[in-house]
Amino acid sequence: MRCPTTHGCSPGFSLRRVASAGTYEREPAVLSAHGLQELLGLSDEELLAVLDVDPLTVLAGELDHKPELSILRDLLADAEERAGAPVLRRWVRVSGPGGRPLDHLLARDFAAFEDALATLAERGFVLRSGGS
Repeated sequence: MRCPTTHGCSPGFSLRRVASAGTYEREPAVLSAHGLQELLGLSDEELLAVLDVDPLTVLAGELDHKPELSILRDLLADAEERAGAPVLRRWVRVSGPGGRPLDHLLARDFAAFEDALATLAERGFVLRSGGS
C-alpha cells in the first residue's frame, strides 16, 4: 500500500512494512496502531484517516494526543478475544443495520462504530448474510 500523496510520503511507503521490520519495537503507540490496523485489516490510508494523522506521526509514536487509538483497542479487546481477528476483519467491511463499521471509522463517528460493535456482540459475534 502506498501513502496518499497528501501526507507527503515517498512511493512504496508502508506502515505495515515499517512496523513489521521491528524498527520501532520500543514504541508502544506504533505497535498499538499497527495492532489496530492488523486486527481490522485496515490499509495504511484507512488507518491514517481513522486516526486523523500523517504517517510520520504514527512512525514517531507521537499518538499520545490521539485517545481514539487506545479507546478503539479497548473497545475491540473483548470482540477480538471472543470472535477473533478474522471475523472482525470481515465484519468491519460488511453492511449491518447501521451501515458499514468501516464507514463509521473513516467518518470518525466512533459512537456509531461502538453501536455497531454492540450489535455484533448482541448477535453473539456471528455475522449474518444480507446485512440484517
